[in-house]
Amino acid sequence: MKTRKPSKQRKKLYQAPLHKRGKHLSVSLSSDLKSRFKTNAVTVRRGDTIRILRGDRKGFEGKITRADLKNYRIFVEGVTRDKADGTTALVPIHPSKVMITSLNLDDKWRRKTLERKAAAVEVESPEGKLEEKVEKVEEAKELTEAKGSGGA
Repeated sequence: MKTRKPSKQRKKLYQAPLHKRGKHLSVSLSSDLKSRFKTNAVTVRRGDTIRILRGDRKGFEGKITRADLKNYRIFVEGVTRDKADGTTALVPIHPSKVMITSLNLDDKWRRKTLERKAAAVEVESPEGKLEEKVEKVEEAKELTEAKGSGGA
């Protein structure tokens, strides 16, 4: 059973096991990738190119160098901050504030997963279902009209 209390939701987030933490690092795809792979979001990986959509670095594009599962943050090469001692540090970014512009498809399992999602969407085409619903509505109208005219 799912919980609605914010405190319990935060607790679940902080105590989540690794296999669930990865799913929380899901990032939306750009419109051309959405149409190509027939999915809205995928789990982010090292090597993906992303565009930052919020904050000081809005519009910046770069490759992901690291995904921090413990703190639910990603690090992008080129997004750095100068520290007081003169060194530079990577800036952590929350995955909800970015969009994937190109995917790293070196991993054959990731490629197969995306192909499988696209194939599943093609099988369940919403156009066919919509046409079926329209036909059912038209049949129902015809039946009600026939009952109404037959009783008069």
